[in-house]
Amino acid sequence: MAKNIELPRMGGPKVGGAARFSNTERAKDQKGTLVRLIKVYMRFKGIVISAVFLTLLASGISVLIPYFVGKTFNTFNTELRTVNNHSLIILVSVIAALYLSNWLITTISDTAILSVSQKLVRTLRSEIFSKLQKLPLSFFDTTPRGDTMSRITNDADTISTTIAQSATQLASAILTISGSLIIMLSLSIPLTLAVLTCVPLVYILTRVIAKRSRKHFYDQQRSLGEINGIIEESIYGLKMIKAFSKEESTQTDFSKVNQELKKSGTSAQIWAGYMMPLMNIINNLTFSITAIVGGILCTKYGLLIGTAVSFMTYSKQFANPLNSVAGLFNNIQSALAGAERVFEILDENEEAADSEDALDLDNVKGRVEFKDVSFSYSDEKQILKNISFKVNPGQNVALVGETGSGKTTIVNLITRFYDVDSGKILIDGVDVKDIKRKSLENCFSVVLQDTSLFTGTILDNIRYSKPEATESEVIKAAKLSHADGFIRRLPHGYLTLVSGSQDTLSEGQRQLIAISRALLCDSPILILDEATSSVDTKTEKDIQRALIRLMKNRTSIIIAHRLSTIRDADNIIVIDKGQIIESGNHSELMAKKGRYYQMNALKSVDG
Repeated sequence: MAKNIELPRMGGPKVGGAARFSNTERAKDQKGTLVRLIKVYMRFKGIVISAVFLTLLASGISVLIPYFVGKTFNTFNTELRTVNNHSLIILVSVIAALYLSNWLITTISDTAILSVSQKLVRTLRSEIFSKLQKLPLSFFDTTPRGDTMSRITNDADTISTTIAQSATQLASAILTISGSLIIMLSLSIPLTLAVLTCVPLVYILTRVIAKRSRKHFYDQQRSLGEINGIIEESIYGLKMIKAFSKEESTQTDFSKVNQELKKSGTSAQIWAGYMMPLMNIINNLTFSITAIVGGILCTKYGLLIGTAVSFMTYSKQFANPLNSVAGLFNNIQSALAGAERVFEILDENEEAADSEDALDLDNVKGRVEFKDVSFSYSDEKQILKNISFKVNPGQNVALVGETGSGKTTIVNLITRFYDVDSGKILIDGVDVKDIKRKSLENCFSVVLQDTSLFTGTILDNIRYSKPEATESEVIKAAKLSHADGFIRRLPHGYLTLVSGSQDTLSEGQRQLIAISRALLCDSPILILDEATSSVDTKTEKDIQRALIRLMKNRTSIIIAHRLSTIRDADNIIVIDKGQIIESGNHSELMAKKGRYYQMNALKSVDG
């Protein structure tokens, strides 16, 4: 089964670039993002509900412990200087059992919630990666790869590790606060009011810090995405950086973004760091007030010492959940910032789906026709203007013109990497928009200037276009493209491991592998976009002989900057500024002494 086998080289201007997702001034829907996150977690509602239940149970136990601690003090009779040993032993045993139960339940709950955390990050990354496969190429043309990678890795991980733990801690805090409040009210209303003095202080502190930290946390995640993009591009283009002595300017760009990351990260952590020290001050203040009021009530109003001790413990226990909630709020801000960035990708418009009446093409002849096609990558500049031409089955057509004239854009439109703004593109008389994408993909074998290899053996890389191909079929395709010779000279021949991120092969060798893929495809329409630009003249001549055999009875569309590549084409279409200015075979165009004649005089058809 034939396929499009190379990633497209985008024509036209870059639109948006790194700024696509970096607008931090727009309003953020914190509530909406949180609701979406909760819905994601509810996919694992069985484990989540169990973990929350266990957390609530552990919190209930925690609430009871200070009550029984106070009871143990009441077993001492200070006036008679006696101890109720029986009651003391029972109460100590109960307290020990409560602590042990609390530890066991908390361990089970934490294990369950960590399991959910890992399942969530797996789910999010799978969904983002699946979404990327469905997005139009315009998304990748306008979005830095490093930023996209950061969303899949850093942001997804931040969401899973923060929100999962926050959910149980929040449930625990709510039960601890409410349970403690009920018991305290039943024991002493004056002491309860003393403990509650911390509530307005905690509320004010949380509001102030959250308001200041929210923007810094989002800026931190955005800068992290940008710096990942710079690192990825620098590593990928390191040879070019060194070739043009751009190490210093690249370092400057990196340092600038790194400084922004440091600034936003420092500001976020400083504001978040204010929380716990100030909460400790409030906590200690509450404890002191409770101790003073309890002492007064014990000495003057006959309050039991055990009750005062219980309240002093409750003051700590009551403030700790408030501390946790306040601390969680800052963590949740960071997670929500990451979630917004993840949801931005998940909310991107996908490729237009096949229409309900889309067709499967059978027995494709290979007739291609453009009818008044116009197209632009952005509203700023139109790339193609009213392009019309026909390619008959088995015909060999060459597209020539200056760089930026729209040649590669025509290829992108034929293969429906992009959709036209107006006009029609027909394959065997059927509009490409009315053909199922899978069926349309099977019409083409595509070799583009930018060759993509994937981690695996050379055999696997050639077979990428036709997974079911036998080893003998792969070798036959490699021989036709004249790649067999250099492959067999490699240490492990066809089983040599290669990677798209490594330069173990020359550009010419990588291109020969790409051409082998196209030969293996054996599709009715062959598209070569400067496919021999990285091979030497001798190898190009060998490839030309192979391509002549390949193009027999097959529609071929060729873009090339070498005159030798297109001299024998049945029809040569000259494009200038997005318009066809002349067409014909080599002899006819030379006789016209027009634009093609001028380019021929310069020994190049690419300006």
